[in-house]
Amino acid sequence: MEQVREGQSGAVAMSAPVRSAAATIAGDAGYGPENTVSGDLIQQLRVLEDMKSAISSLQAKIAVAFDLAQRQEQAEKGIPASERGKGIGAQVALARRESPNKGSRLLGLAKALVTEMPHTMAALESGQLNEWRATLLVKETACLSVEHRAAVDEELAPDTGTFDGAGDKAITAAVKAAAYRRDPRTVTERAAHAASERYVSLRPAPDTMTYLTALLPVAQGVAVFAALTRHAGTARSDGDTRSKGQVMADTLVERTTGTAAGYTGIDLQLVMTDRTLLAGDSEPARLNGYGIVPAGWARELLSNRQDGDGQAGNENGSDGPGAYYQDFNVWVRRLYTAPGTGELLATDSRARFFPPGIRGFIETRDNTCRTPYCDAPIRHLDHVIPWHSGGPTTVDNGTGLCEACNHTKENPGWTATPEAGSRHTLRITTPTGHSYQSQAPPLPGYRRT
Repeated sequence: MEQVREGQSGAVAMSAPVRSAAATIAGDAGYGPENTVSGDLIQQLRVLEDMKSAISSLQAKIAVAFDLAQRQEQAEKGIPASERGKGIGAQVALARRESPNKGSRLLGLAKALVTEMPHTMAALESGQLNEWRATLLVKETACLSVEHRAAVDEELAPDTGTFDGAGDKAITAAVKAAAYRRDPRTVTERAAHAASERYVSLRPAPDTMTYLTALLPVAQGVAVFAALTRHAGTARSDGDTRSKGQVMADTLVERTTGTAAGYTGIDLQLVMTDRTLLAGDSEPARLNGYGIVPAGWARELLSNRQDGDGQAGNENGSDGPGAYYQDFNVWVRRLYTAPGTGELLATDSRARFFPPGIRGFIETRDNTCRTPYCDAPIRHLDHVIPWHSGGPTTVDNGTGLCEACNHTKENPGWTATPEAGSRHTLRITTPTGHSYQSQAPPLPGYRRT
């Protein structure tokens, strides 16, 4: 493994645990005492797990060294101190094939482990903790001062085997208790501040389902659940044949949207081929914000028919028992793709800001943020070649980005350039000169050759 420069003052080399684990895998060290095939395989699993932890510790050291080097280079270029460090987490994310949001968290984790929590770092390096459990220790001490965090790290001393056999909940509880003993006021203030971080999120689930998650203050969360439970109990006692969970889910949708179906008056952006819509083709469709959905499900959604349990009908389009029809409007917007490549055909605009037609076109084409490994929803439409540099306001020069990625690309040293490709393609170059290709996802009907 090559050495990685840490600024100009040293290097980060392969750690002893990584060398030891690698030697074991290579056969330089013995396995279990029984020396059976199954014993050897289990031993290899353990060694590989230790090696993963040791590599994570090495990645943390490299990330901190990279942060120091970048800040030094930015200072030499005359970048103000208040602007230094921007975009570093995004570069870590691209190198580790993670989203920009996770890249920032990984950089924060690395700084805490390397500079403030030596015992946790040693436990990660030796394989006594994995990266996730080290993250739990860092997360639960984030509100403490540097001194108190170091004291909790020393008190628990994970590198001495404190957490051997402990699960995530046990580790979290131990760290919370130690943190509260050190600084009860700060921990209490953190709990009070948590209410300001409430949010609602949506993520895909298998079989055309989604997880709608709300992070709420405990009193409000309990009250919402109690109200839904009470309504479900009343409905069931009145003869409703749906299960308790179904009644609670349907009630949540109806009370939030004002309709039983839940999507009247909302642009769902369901993308499918004309063959799927009109000829019963099996080519799946794509629901923006969710992903790929079965062709039959998409057709049933557009037919306004749902089964009695609130789900679209079966694949062959027949009406199941208890089928009913929803009262909502369906609008079809035609989008034409180039034969063979699946590329959406484009239109122009002379405006600096993308007009609604082009905006909807780009959002449909890109689906999510175009930064590699970032699955965040599109929040900003941006010019690939900046408008102030002569970049036109066209679908070819437009790209969909999340808010964080759009701000990141404005930092010094970041560039984006369009490239030729079968689908809309651009190349993102970071301040270190590394480049990453981003290609629009294939639309329904596209065939790879």
